[in-house]
Amino acid sequence: MTINKITVVGTGYVGLSLSTLLSTKYSVVALDIDENKINMINNKQSPIHDDLIIEYLNNIDLSLVATTDKEIAYKNTDLVIVATPTNYDEITNTFDTKSIESVIEDVIQFNTKAPIIIKSTIPVGYTNRIKVKYGKENICFSPEFLREGKALYDNLYPSRIIVGSDDEFAVNFANILSDVCLKPNVSILLMNNTEAEAVKLFSNTYLALRIAYFNELDTYAEVNDLDSKKIIEGVGLDPRIGMHYNNPSFGYGGYCLPKDTKQLLANYQNVPQNMISAIVDANRTRKDHISNMIIQKNPAIVGIYRLTMKSGSDNYRQSAIQGIMKRIKAKGIEVVIYEPTMKEDTFFKSRVVSDVSEFKKISDVILANRWSDDLIDVTSKVYTRDLFEEN
Repeated sequence: MTINKITVVGTGYVGLSLSTLLSTKYSVVALDIDENKINMINNKQSPIHDDLIIEYLNNIDLSLVATTDKEIAYKNTDLVIVATPTNYDEITNTFDTKSIESVIEDVIQFNTKAPIIIKSTIPVGYTNRIKVKYGKENICFSPEFLREGKALYDNLYPSRIIVGSDDEFAVNFANILSDVCLKPNVSILLMNNTEAEAVKLFSNTYLALRIAYFNELDTYAEVNDLDSKKIIEGVGLDPRIGMHYNNPSFGYGGYCLPKDTKQLLANYQNVPQNMISAIVDANRTRKDHISNMIIQKNPAIVGIYRLTMKSGSDNYRQSAIQGIMKRIKAKGIEVVIYEPTMKEDTFFKSRVVSDVSEFKKISDVILANRWSDDLIDVTSKVYTRDLFEEN
């Protein structure tokens, strides 16, 4: 099967990083409903913050065209990659997969033979159900393992390539990813779709478990007036544990971990478990603890220094600090925000202060999920659990 044209649907972290990567060797059409994003990409500007994507768009000869036109995107394409967002529905305890089904229906309309690779996050068992629903066999799931702000790097140097089928089109896709990446001898794992879906949810839930573990260690140390950093170093120097992914925070958040842990827990409906529900509960408990520590200081105004979860990121979707804001505001405490990536004057009825000096002056306590040297002159006001100054 010869691959000439690849269509990538969605231009978020997953879709744009894949489009950029694949267009180094293949002809790629990126499809999105957002005309502003499309115009930016066609003008070699990145709609997301990722230094390597920006570098590639500006300095590498890419065969990449972005469009809102479905016919242009799907007609004569050899492969469709779906990277549309799937938000988690708290009522139904499952992902909203309407965007994926809409893409599949469009592909069937314009190009019924094109294989479809799902890169969106989905429930375990979804791909097989959707193959039956649409009577289309050449659909498979391939999980992505990307960090915000490092998406292209993680595609260039993948930890592994996993594809949920051993059919020819799926093997071809795995080989394409291996061909365009820069990591030699990357591990390729072929399994069935349901196993590949499980890999994604269990991987992210383990990361959430590790965050929750070190956060609870940090809570214990803080309550008992112990040096949390020394304890973490003592624990992490055991090579079986390691000195990685151990920096305390205000809780896990962002686009993946909260919804993936909840989806995995929902998949356990008829399966015995204790740990998965504890991971979800631990994140709420951590936010409660951080909020209580701030409330005990009796501030009139609490300043939120950045809504983003990580340094070098412009994404603050479902950031843990937002949960803490809600808890603080419920006690009648005013909250102000400094977030330079935000153009609006308010965020969930809290004032956004664009001048960092004014922000520091009016805030009695400043919450910073990640430390910044911008705060050196007001260290006495800052509350952070960032011990290692890393994400």
